Amino acid sequence: PLCPKFRGGHTLFIIIFKYVCSARLPRGAKLHVVDLRSDTVTKPRLEMRQAMAQAEVGDDDYGEDPTVNELQQSAANLLGMEGALFVPSATMANLIAVMCHCRHRGAQVLLGKEAHIYVYEHGGVAQVAGVHCQLLQDLPDGMMDLDKLEQVIQQGHGSRYHPRSELVCLENTHSSAGGRALPLQYLQEVRELAERYGLRVHMDGARMLNAAVAQGVPPARLAQHCHSVSLCLSKGVGAPVGALLAGPRELIAEAWRVRKLLGGGMRQAGVLAAAAHVGLDRVEETLQRDHVNARHFAQGVQDLGSHICSVDPTAVETNIVMVTVSAPWLSPTELCERLAAVSPEESAVMGHAVSVLAFPWAQRSLRAVWHCDISARDTQLALDKLRFVLEACEQEHREAP
Repeated sequence: PLCPKFRGGHTLFIIIFKYVCSARLPRGAKLHVVDLRSDTVTKPRLEMRQAMAQAEVGDDDYGEDPTVNELQQSAANLLGMEGALFVPSATMANLIAVMCHCRHRGAQVLLGKEAHIYVYEHGGVAQVAGVHCQLLQDLPDGMMDLDKLEQVIQQGHGSRYHPRSELVCLENTHSSAGGRALPLQYLQEVRELAERYGLRVHMDGARMLNAAVAQGVPPARLAQHCHSVSLCLSKGVGAPVGALLAGPRELIAEAWRVRKLLGGGMRQAGVLAAAAHVGLDRVEETLQRDHVNARHFAQGVQDLGSHICSVDPTAVETNIVMVTVSAPWLSPTELCERLAAVSPEESAVMGHAVSVLAFPWAQRSLRAVWHCDISARDTQLALDKLRFVLEACEQEHREAP
């Protein structure tokens, strides 16, 4: 089914194929699905399921779940923070952070207009926290212009007529910028600018471990420039559910109260935390492999030399590849449909039936995301399928009246 989604004035479609043209496959042919829609689609592997089944648990709402407590302490150590709180989702972690930092209704949070907090979290900071978003233009690499950021801060600084700016929100890696990692120097400059005017900095670090691996630094090097950091466990870590909010001890104590307010308090949550433990133990190795596969795909697309679509391999820093669809007669949605569909002709030519699921991201681009369930072989199969589809599209276009 196709589900319309409106974003930035363009109609996008999220394509979800559970079974793709299986009735049209030759008898005996087996469909292989390469799901590149997001790194949220991973399935917990056997080791995770075993850890979940064997987890020692208690009532986390009373602070008595040992597996959750261990995860929170491990995360705090990993991020160089005094404490951390386990929550159901990164969306909730970000909302809790905003509510803890912005204590006055009508306070202002400064962030990029393509930020996940603003675009994809249903305006929770406004609906629930009563906080106003002041948007700045994102640069292609996911950063904000610091001169313009300071101008906005100065506008409201000491003014009785403008909203009071209290928080700057960063996103690392930046999803809409194609998984770009924010430079360490930039993070330091944002922190210094914020402190100059008495503001705080929160990092939406859903994929910050990808940034740390790509930059070859410990995650704490990124987090040290922020007053709080969220970390998603159901993306690169590969856990089935959960996120963490890390920060100073006093903030985490208040975050516990806000989590309770939002209905995020959990009981025997150790069965969930156990899966995250397993994922974190191997996350650096996993993410390095994801990044290698993503770069291999990006270079492969570039090497095709197609007039229909292209990729800038130099912009692929982590696990996300943004494919530009330049042919005016083919939309990203149509290309995603063709990548997902399978025909007998494909099986005959390629020798296998492959369905590649990707996400039509914007008017002229689609997104592919690598994760722990995508192997090097899957990556090559996705390239083979793209090549087959592009050749078919070019032939059809040439033969069109």
